[in-house]
Amino acid sequence: EEYFSGRRHTFDLTLDLSDVHGAFSRRALEALQRDVPWGETISYGELAELAGSPRGGRAAGQAMRRNPIPIVIPCHRVIQSSGALGGYAGRAQWDRIKIQLLAHEGSDGFALSDANRLSAAG
Repeated sequence: EEYFSGRRHTFDLTLDLSDVHGAFSRRALEALQRDVPWGETISYGELAELAGSPRGGRAAGQAMRRNPIPIVIPCHRVIQSSGALGGYAGRAQWDRIKIQLLAHEGSDGFALSDANRLSAAG
């Protein structure tokens, strides 16, 4: 509730990611939570570099798919280097959610009207 009302921008929690498959996936999720603040985005490649694998952009995308706690670990903040959304679960409904979350956080280049256009089209 605090996040969606704009009163909470961070989550100060100790997370147990031991159930997440793969050391790289855990490092990517940890780096995302630690290093990418409210209102900012990062590319899959940049996240892979933060997680210790500079050529692991695709693996970073797979790590985002394994994210057990979206919002707390803000996988919506990870986009393609071109600025495109990326494959947020590959479905238009999830793309709308991603745009809505980015717009809520005031991320550059994302507005609720973008999500509304997707809703009208799909």
